[in-house]
Amino acid sequence: MKKNYTSAFYFLFFIFLSIKIHAQQTATIFGAVTELDNAPIPFVAVSVKEINKLVETNAAGEYSIVVPANKPVTLKISRVGYKEAEKSLGALAAGAQRRIDVQLVSNTSQAEVVIKDNRLKDNGMIRENVKDFRLLPTTTGNIESLLPSIALGTNSGSGGELTSQYQVRGGNYDENLVYVNDFEIYRPQLIRAGQQEGLTFANPDLMRDLSFSSGGFEARYGDKMSSVLDIKYKRPDSLRGSIAGSLLGGSAHVEGSLKLKDTSDYRRFRYLVGARYKTTKNLLGGLDVIGQYAPSFADIQTYLTYDLSRAWQIGLLANYNYSQYNFIPQSRATAFGLITFTLGETVTFSGQEKDKFENGMVGVSLTYLPERKKNPFFLKFNASRYQTQEKEGIDILGSYVIGELETNPNKDNAGSIVNVLGEGTQQNYVRNRLWSSVTNIEHKGGYELQLNTNKSGVTATNFFQWGVKWQHEDISDNINEWERIDSALYSLPYSDSALLLHKVYKTQNQLSSDRFSGFLQTTYTHKRDSVGEFQATFGLRGQYWTLNQEKFITPRVQLSYKPWNKEVSFRLAGGLYYQPAFYRELRARDGTVNPNELAQKSAQVVAGMTYDFSIGSLRKIPFRFTTEIYYKSLWDLVSYDINNVRVTYSGKNDATGYVTGLDMRLNGEFVPGAESWLNLSLLRARESITGIQHLERAVGDSTGHAVSDVARPTDQLLTLSVFFQDYLPKNKNFKLHLSLNIGTGLPFGFPEKNDIYRNTYRYPSYQRVDIGFSYALWQESWKNKRPNSIFRFTRSAWISAEVFNLTDYPNEASKTWIKTISNIYYPIPNYLTSRRLNLRLRFDF
Repeated sequence: MKKNYTSAFYFLFFIFLSIKIHAQQTATIFGAVTELDNAPIPFVAVSVKEINKLVETNAAGEYSIVVPANKPVTLKISRVGYKEAEKSLGALAAGAQRRIDVQLVSNTSQAEVVIKDNRLKDNGMIRENVKDFRLLPTTTGNIESLLPSIALGTNSGSGGELTSQYQVRGGNYDENLVYVNDFEIYRPQLIRAGQQEGLTFANPDLMRDLSFSSGGFEARYGDKMSSVLDIKYKRPDSLRGSIAGSLLGGSAHVEGSLKLKDTSDYRRFRYLVGARYKTTKNLLGGLDVIGQYAPSFADIQTYLTYDLSRAWQIGLLANYNYSQYNFIPQSRATAFGLITFTLGETVTFSGQEKDKFENGMVGVSLTYLPERKKNPFFLKFNASRYQTQEKEGIDILGSYVIGELETNPNKDNAGSIVNVLGEGTQQNYVRNRLWSSVTNIEHKGGYELQLNTNKSGVTATNFFQWGVKWQHEDISDNINEWERIDSALYSLPYSDSALLLHKVYKTQNQLSSDRFSGFLQTTYTHKRDSVGEFQATFGLRGQYWTLNQEKFITPRVQLSYKPWNKEVSFRLAGGLYYQPAFYRELRARDGTVNPNELAQKSAQVVAGMTYDFSIGSLRKIPFRFTTEIYYKSLWDLVSYDINNVRVTYSGKNDATGYVTGLDMRLNGEFVPGAESWLNLSLLRARESITGIQHLERAVGDSTGHAVSDVARPTDQLLTLSVFFQDYLPKNKNFKLHLSLNIGTGLPFGFPEKNDIYRNTYRYPSYQRVDIGFSYALWQESWKNKRPNSIFRFTRSAWISAEVFNLTDYPNEASKTWIKTISNIYYPIPNYLTSRRLNLRLRFDF
């Protein structure tokens, strides 16, 4: 049955790609209406003079209006208290979609209305409005968990549904940049498994939108090799709030703005405050290890802004995050192997695990954005400090028996161990402490030069951007970790004169260093009616690190072209993307640090296209198809292994490699007002460790044959993700959200011997279906017909029921290796969660 639904979704995917596009008689104009500071303006009237048609912008300032094809139209934008705007457009082709963004100004302002005809996408960045995601089912409660469903080439790796970490196009969890309001966000260093993870920095209740690039991003972003997640928080103009609760936790937030000193619209104090609590106790009850789980995660954060004048704004972003994971294991019974040769392991545990992660961040920004009729510019100054304390406390003793299981169901001892292959104990002791702080001071700015072409229908601009940054890092790491293995009453490794431990790591590391980085970037945009739009971005990044005294300059380029009246655009991007180490990459498997380690390096090229089209005759359904093909050449790599979400590095530049692949994304409203996504990715990630001749065994080959490269730990041939939304035809208040994720198995190898025969095995494929049902208890528009409702004081109220892992598929997160007295390793699978139910309530005020 599990294979049937997998095949069905594959079949649907290729049906979607092969749909014949019918001729249309209309086109669509869409966009956003904002103030000069990009705050959205709701209830703006957007009309088309020629057809006397009008729509209003929503709470996010967005609108969409259908216009006749092959006819010139005039767009009119108006709202009480703001200057009116008009935009004349040439004839649009049948089925075409055109984005027109408008910045309105108040009647008292001397500035002019700004209308932007945005035909090209933003250099390959996928942009999404976060308000559409707040009812979607997720086990973590973090926005990052939804990235595999909406972003190109993204998956959660072996951490599965328990983690908010993600891998992008063959990179690991540490190769992704995350920004919130231009402040870089850092992730904990000691996390071993998804169940230890708490709440990530970004709070969905405070977010306005997100942008994501899977590679080939601009020089203005930092030095990582895989991706950029750029999150923007809201700038509220009215009092709003929300309260949500479920079996997995709860959240609350409040937002608004106040006029201070005078009645000017620009002298405003705006505030966002959000708090969240998360407990995965109910979810972790579906793991294969039976025990007492007591996880507790919470955070509180705020974003405050004050308009000092029309041009100056000051902002404060602050966050405190607390995570505690307590676990007392009791027992585990696991079966694995083949139908004809099934092995089983039973374990009884004693001891416990206590982990605590605390981190806080404070960031202050000062922005200068003067009102200018021509050649606008901005200046921004940021200062921030991030600090974390991480503690791991593990003292667990497991007594195991491993052997063959009786598979004959007709026997009385069916399912029991009938032939013992090994028994003994395995003890893990960990007392690790990590303290780190990162301090940043940064300046960046931009200047748009509007070029005079003296040609009718031709506009050209050159947007210059620059930035400089100083970063100071302090790290204090105390490692006290050992493992003892006893098999058949013999301690391994065996000695007749002493008790030897299998692993012992005892180190203390103190690091203090400074980084200096900067970038220069220019974007040239040329638009010509009846021809098209061309955009070229050229940039340089540079960095110097005092720890290893390495300095580099890396070029990056992005080229985009969109033909006139054709809803297709093309993109070509590439450059050098270097990744200097943070602390985790410097630390080898034995806990020692290599301060001379160089930055990991890559040369990347990405080519892609975006195609907007519509399907249907009675109701035109807009779709967008995006595809990219890419190649990364990698050198000075630091080899690593992944176990669940823990990445352990070699601590030296000892590998080269490459990654290549193809990503495809189809998104659109299969039903009006409910957008769905479908992603398919093909990937090949290979590496070669310097000084080692890798071998590979074929069937029947006991000695192995030489190969030039082997699979990287992130090598995943195929991933498919589908996120579908729908509602009842006669009741839009009842919504369905379906999430499907499928991925071929990730590679792994023997512990401590994963070099010559490297990553020779693979996990089983990852298959997961989550489904959610949401019902509207109240909408603000119902006040007249339900004046006595108990929810009448809210703007909306929703109740949701969610089923996680609907098919109850046993996905693997990692392996526990048992070594017996006969020196044979047995890999015991550690499974992710089974089917679980969650109930959720959400109220918006």
